[in-house]
Amino acid sequence: MITLYHNTKCKTSRDTLEILENSGEPHQVVLYLTTPPSEAELRHIIKATGGSVRDILRQKGTPFEELDLGNPQWSDEDLIGFMLQHPILMNRPIAINGNQGALCRPPEKILDLLS
Repeated sequence: MITLYHNTKCKTSRDTLEILENSGEPHQVVLYLTTPPSEAELRHIIKATGGSVRDILRQKGTPFEELDLGNPQWSDEDLIGFMLQHPILMNRPIAINGNQGALCRPPEKILDLLS
């Protein structure tokens, strides 16, 4: 089953959800701003997407600048802590299918996770 970490206000996220719904693939939608992932879930998301913590860190429309998160002084552990405190810092949409995941920018990246 695919889990989509979704923000209803984001067009890219809505487009990704539409592709997923049209695929018929079983899925669940997590509105991560109201139900943020736990630390273990966030670590799984990062590992599944195959990127770094910074790869899923959202800058636009978040406290990224205010917290000076572009500063290399922040370790991955620090950045994970910031994302747990401020779920808006997690980029979207992110889809996870088992141990595989993708930041779905563009939305068609969801197709890589469909069976």
